[in-house]
Amino acid sequence: MSDSKNVALNAADSKDFEKCRKLIEACREEAGKRIVGQIPVLDGILMGLIAGGHVLLEGVPGLAKTLAVKTFSDISALDFKRIQFTPDLLPADVTGTLIYEQTSGKFSVRKGPVFANLVLADEINRAPAKVQSALLEAMAEHQVTIGEETYQLPEPFFVLATQNPIEQEGTYSLPEAELDRFLLKIKVPYPTAKEELEIVKGGNPAEKNVKKAFSKDDLSFCRNQLEKVTCSDAILEYIVSIVTVTRPDSRMHASGRVSGAGRKNDDFLRYISFGASPRASIAMCQCAKVQALFQGRSFVLPDDVKAVAPLVMRHRLVLSYEAAADGITADDLIAKILALMPVP
Repeated sequence: MSDSKNVALNAADSKDFEKCRKLIEACREEAGKRIVGQIPVLDGILMGLIAGGHVLLEGVPGLAKTLAVKTFSDISALDFKRIQFTPDLLPADVTGTLIYEQTSGKFSVRKGPVFANLVLADEINRAPAKVQSALLEAMAEHQVTIGEETYQLPEPFFVLATQNPIEQEGTYSLPEAELDRFLLKIKVPYPTAKEELEIVKGGNPAEKNVKKAFSKDDLSFCRNQLEKVTCSDAILEYIVSIVTVTRPDSRMHASGRVSGAGRKNDDFLRYISFGASPRASIAMCQCAKVQALFQGRSFVLPDDVKAVAPLVMRHRLVLSYEAAADGITADDLIAKILALMPVP
C-alpha cells in the first residue's frame, strides 16, 4: 500500500514540475514578442524571483535592459514601480518620508516607490552612496524604517537594478556590501547580426502587446516546488569547494580541492583579493535548484551548478590590481575554477 502511495506522490510531483516548466516556457514566449535574443536575461530574472533574490543587469546603453524589466512586469502581474537614479536623488525619494499635517498636528507617512512587488532601480550607479544605502535594509530584510517606525514591504519584493559599465562621468560604483545583496549579476550582451536585423525590422518593441503569463499564485506554486528539489551532499560539497577556494585564507588548502592538473596552475588565485562569502554558497544552491526546475527535474546536477556559478559569483569577487593589469576578469577566474574543480 505504501509503495503505491509513493508512486502516486511521485507522479503528482512530476506533473507539478512539468507545470513549472510550462510556466517558464510561457514567460519566454510572451517576452519574445518584445525582446529578441535576450531570453537568458529573462531566465535570470525569473531565476531571481523564484529563488527569492534581487538581480543586477549590466550592459551598455541600448541593449533593452529597461525594456526587459518592464516586459517582465507586464507578463507577471506584479505591482511595479520605477526609480530613475540620478545624482540629485535623496534617500527619502526611494524609501519615503514623514509629512507634517497642520490640521491634525501630527506626522503621517508618505511611502516611497520601494513599496512595490517589483522595483526597477534604473541606472543604480548614478546615485551617490547615501541613496544606494537606502536600499540595503529593504533588499536584505524586506522592510523600511521611516522615522521611528519600521514598515514591512509587500511580498514578493524584488529589486531589479540596471547599470552601465562603461560610463564613468557622474557615476558611483556600488559598494561590495550592496553588491553582495544581489543574488545574481547578469551581463546583457550585444545581439547577433541576425537578431539585430530582426530587431530593426520589428519596429518599436514597446508597442507590442503581451499577455499575463506569471501571477503571484504561479510564483507561490513554483516556490513550493523549489522546496522539493533535492541537492545531494556531494553537490553541496562541490558548491562549497567552488566558493571557498576563492578566499585568501583558503588558498593554502586549494591544492587539496582542485584536480591534479590544477595543482600546477592554482596561481590564478593571486588575482583575487577578496573571495565570496557564505551568502554565495547559499545563493548558488538556490539558483542551481531553480535551474533544475527550469528543466523539469527534481534534483540538482553538477551542470546546474556550472550554469549558475558565473551569475552568482562574478559580482562577489574583488580582483587585485594584478588582474586589471593582466586583463583578467571575474568570469575568467570562475571558468578556471570550474575547469579545475573535481566534479562529483
